Formats: sequence, structure tokens, C-alpha cells
Amino acid sequence: MGVRIYSLVAVSRITTDQLRDAVLDQGSFVSWDSAPLSVPTTRAYARDLAAARASTGRDESVLTGEGRVFGRRVATLVCEFEFLAGSIGVAAAERITAAVERATAERLPLLASPSSGGTRMQEGTVAFLQMVKIAAAVRLHKQAHLPYLVYLRHPTTGGVFASWGSLGHLTLAQPGALIGLLGPRVYEQIYGEPFPPGIQTAENLQRRGLIDDVVPLDGLRRTLHRALTVIADAPGPLPAPPQSEPMPNVAAWDSVVASRRPDRPGVDDLLRHGGTDVVLLSDTGPDEAATMLLALARLAGQPAVVLGQRRGSGGSEGRVGPASLRAARRGMALAAELRLPLVLVIDTAGPALPVEAEQGGLAGQIAQCLAELVTLDTPTVSVLLGQGSGGPALAMVPADRALAALHGWLAPLPPEGASAIVFRDTTHAAELAAAQGIRSADLLASGIVDAIIPEHPDAADEPVEFCERLSSAIASELDALREIPAPERLAARLDRYRRIGLPPTRDTNVTHTTR
Repeated sequence: MGVRIYSLVAVSRITTDQLRDAVLDQGSFVSWDSAPLSVPTTRAYARDLAAARASTGRDESVLTGEGRVFGRRVATLVCEFEFLAGSIGVAAAERITAAVERATAERLPLLASPSSGGTRMQEGTVAFLQMVKIAAAVRLHKQAHLPYLVYLRHPTTGGVFASWGSLGHLTLAQPGALIGLLGPRVYEQIYGEPFPPGIQTAENLQRRGLIDDVVPLDGLRRTLHRALTVIADAPGPLPAPPQSEPMPNVAAWDSVVASRRPDRPGVDDLLRHGGTDVVLLSDTGPDEAATMLLALARLAGQPAVVLGQRRGSGGSEGRVGPASLRAARRGMALAAELRLPLVLVIDTAGPALPVEAEQGGLAGQIAQCLAELVTLDTPTVSVLLGQGSGGPALAMVPADRALAALHGWLAPLPPEGASAIVFRDTTHAAELAAAQGIRSADLLASGIVDAIIPEHPDAADEPVEFCERLSSAIASELDALREIPAPERLAARLDRYRRIGLPPTRDTNVTHTTR
């Protein structure tokens, strides 16, 4: 995803009032705060608290409550940096924890917006340990399948960033915000030199894949609305079902060639032409090309987490490394936590095989993806959009339903690689492609895919129409899966992959359709 660059000079702090007015419907905020818990204080600390209360008009460093975003109830907890640098002591932590617990009990999405120096030093280790109960409350909120959304404001450091500031399903940040574990002033005092510039910035964290997006305050309300529309709203009506049509008998090698056309539509095109309410999440960071897309979106009105391999990004041909598969696993976990269906779009020339990929545990990441996906307790649909080569393709196959574009294919190696193993040359690639049963028609016949999405005659020649057709097919599958109880759906998925390649039994009843 693209990174927007903002000036890092003289970043303004966003106050609690500014955040409330920019995000919530006018006049909708209702405070949940009661008098702060009384904690032991020294005389000096008591003077600090009194001065902070007098200068800010607040009674603590955090304000909690609820409001509405485009009419939707949302719980909020927001730090006030001007109150003792937004630091968190026992009273502030108790207020935060109580607010999270109330949001969970009332089943509300929760927006947290820290701006804090971290632990309140005047309260010492006891304050430091408060981060544990806050993190626990947030974790329980997420385990209740409720959204936890974070907007990091300038500055956010210390224990706040290392606990509830880094647990969001979606994590956004203020442009130019200072964000880091150890504040630069503390670092310089401890280590005797300034912290390297440009590291602890919102933009750098986005480039590293550590936060999802950098969003100015005037764009935050719309971004939150799009995310919550996907996460919390009911599915929309289905488009009209497509008319059935005969599938042409395409040679396997012709499909391989078609799948490699540089102008063939990919997952980004699917979201552009077949998706709405799209919220892009962080990609793989700079350690490898951005070959994995992760997003919240609606496809033909059906909400989903969308996970897709980007074949053409960075000149890499979509070769997938361990960082891409870690992003994929994040998508799987996100779908499970939010009880959203997961759509997986396969389009890769195979694994990245430099030394770094091997040492980064590529094989292990493929294994973890396979194991987690096939046992995931949310509806899943996989799509063979183009090339499906090697372990990274296999890692995203085992879904409840599998679709294939007409020219999509799946193989343990690209045909040239298979030819090199069998014949010790690459000239037999077309022959091996046919023999191995890699084309969509063969996959349909063997029960690996359930439906073929037509191309007229090639998706690259009709990208908009093809993406709309594919989006509608995915939506139909998601709608059907939603009606199946989760235990029954999971049992059917496990049985499906248990039986692939085995001789049919008398009670086997599998029906395949084309779209």
C-alpha cells in the first residue's frame, strides 16, 4: 500500500476535545467517568496532580465514554497529554479498564486513542504493572469478537505503546506522530547520544508494516466508518445469479501463458472493481516486496477479510517470502477474532528463495498457514486467480469453497520446474502442465475447486467485467456458507481435504458447478 509522507516539523498535539469533535456525531458524546480512584501520594505528587487539574480542567489523564459515528454507538477512551504527559497511574488505569469492560459488556466497538509518555513515574512500579490489567481487558474484549480500533496520537511512547496502544485490530496514527517504546529524551539521557532521526515516526512504522495507515484527523471519521461498516453491519443483498455457460476446453499450457500476462487483473483490481468500503491493512514491510494484500472490504455487499497475493508487485512476480505469510496469518487471526469470512486470492509464481527466506523460516510459515487455515472456525473461500505455484499457493488453498478463474492453475512447481525434474530440461513444460492436471477444468474434476469463473476470452481483455463477475461469485459462496453452522462447516472442510485423491466411496456425493 502507498505511504503518504507528511511534514515532521512542529507536529501539533490533538486534544481530547479536537478528537471528539472530529470523530463523533455532534452532541452524541456521553461520559462514563466518575471521580478518580484515590491513591497514596507524596506532597510533591499531590501538587503535580492539583496543577494538572487546574491547567486542563480534567480530573485525570484519560477520558472515557461513548458517542456515535454516523449513528453507530462506539465506546471511546482517549488520553489527554496535557495532564501529566498523558501518563498512566493506578487511577487512570482503573478508569481505562472499567471502560473496556463496560464496552465488552454492552458489546460496543471500542476506539482507543493514546497520547502518552507511558507509566506515571510518580507512582513507580505499581503504576508500571497497571498495563497488565489493561492488556488483559482488551484481550477479553477481542475474544468476545468485538472491534478494538486504535488511533495513535503525537506522542505515544513507553508502556502505553507497549500494551493497549499496540493491540488494535486496526491501528492508525496521526501524521508525523512520535511513536516508540523509549522516548527520545530518555534514550539520550541513558545512552548519551540522540536517538536516530526518522525511526520513531508514524510514517516509518507504516513503512515497516507495524501500523496499518497514517490518517489525518479530518479523515479518521470516514476511515473508522468504513471499517465498522465491514466489521459490524449485516451483509447486503446478493446480486442476481449469473447465467450458466459452457466452459471452453483450454489447453493447460495456454492457461499458464494467459495467467502470466502482465496486464492480467489481480487482487487490487478485484477490490477496485468488485469491492466497497475497502480499508487496507499493513503489508509485509520492507523486508520483502509487498506481495501480500490484507484488507477489510465488502465484495458485492458481503463483508470479509480479504487476503491476496500480489503477483506483479516490486518486480518479484509475486514470489512469496516468510513476511508475506506472517501477514497472511494475521489475516486469518483477524477473521477469526472479528467473526468475518476470509477470502483468499491466490496468484503467485512461487516461493521467494533467497538465503533470507530460508533463514526466515519460509517452510515453517507455509506449514503454519496450512494448519491454521484448514482449521479456522470462520467461513473461507479461496480463489485461484492466476498462477498457483508451490507452497505459498498451497498455503492459501484449503478453504470451505474454492473457485478458479478459467485460466487459474495450481501445481507443486511451475511447469518449467516440473519439466526440469522429470526430463532434465524445460522444453517439456507444456506436456507436464497437461499431465499433472493443473488447469481449472482438471481441478474441478478432481474436487479441488468447486466452480470456474468464466473469462471472455481472457480476464486481461475484460478486467472490470471479470472482477465484477468474480466478486459476485465470491459473494454467493459467502452467503451460502453463512447459513451452515460452524461445527458442520468445519467438519465438511476437514472431510473434504481428507478425501482428496482417494477413490470415491459409495456415500460420496459431491456436486460441482460452473459460474
